[in-house]
Amino acid sequence: MDQELKNSILKTGTTVLGIVCKDGVVMAADRQVTAGGSIVMSKNTKKVVQINDYLVAAWCGGAADAQRLGRVVSAELKLKELRSKSRPTVKQSASITGSITYSNIRQPSMIPNTVGTLVAGFDEDGSCELYTIEPAGGVYKVEDYDANFGSGMTFVLGLLERQYKKGLSVKEGVELAKEALLSSTQRDTGSGYGIDIFTITKQGISKAVEKEIIGELK
Repeated sequence: MDQELKNSILKTGTTVLGIVCKDGVVMAADRQVTAGGSIVMSKNTKKVVQINDYLVAAWCGGAADAQRLGRVVSAELKLKELRSKSRPTVKQSASITGSITYSNIRQPSMIPNTVGTLVAGFDEDGSCELYTIEPAGGVYKVEDYDANFGSGMTFVLGLLERQYKKGLSVKEGVELAKEALLSSTQRDTGSGYGIDIFTITKQGISKAVEKEIIGELK
């Protein structure tokens, strides 16, 4: 019964990625959500989202867990800002996300709470940073690129390993992210149906790509 319940959980078998550029960060994800690893339950779920005015996050793992984590992180960041009367840094935001993730997976439950997260944003001094938070809650600063633990990770990392160059521009990063996502959706059964790409620079957050790929690759 336990295994049957776990198999029916909606999962974001997914491709998420973040790319560090000389003038900012690029964040991207596909849109497919599956159940039991074989049934497509959603073709239009946004897995990379803007959390607030200065932060973007991308999720992989259980769909409900990811949605809840996003809401909790947003609320905690707002509370921290109100209490300290200053905006949390990107590093602090990633640390809060990691702490919540750590606590979630250590609470006894029939259904394990497992979410991997990429967090990127810009600080008040104009600097941009990317962090990856593993499903166990560990937080690591990313200096080049990362795809966390999505099902498309191996396909994305293989491509980025060959094509990423230190010092590339955000514009180049968007094209590289697009190529990585399209490559992943060709091979990973858990990824597909659309791509969303954000850019994070000192000027702010912008949606660079919002595209359906139904029929194009599936």
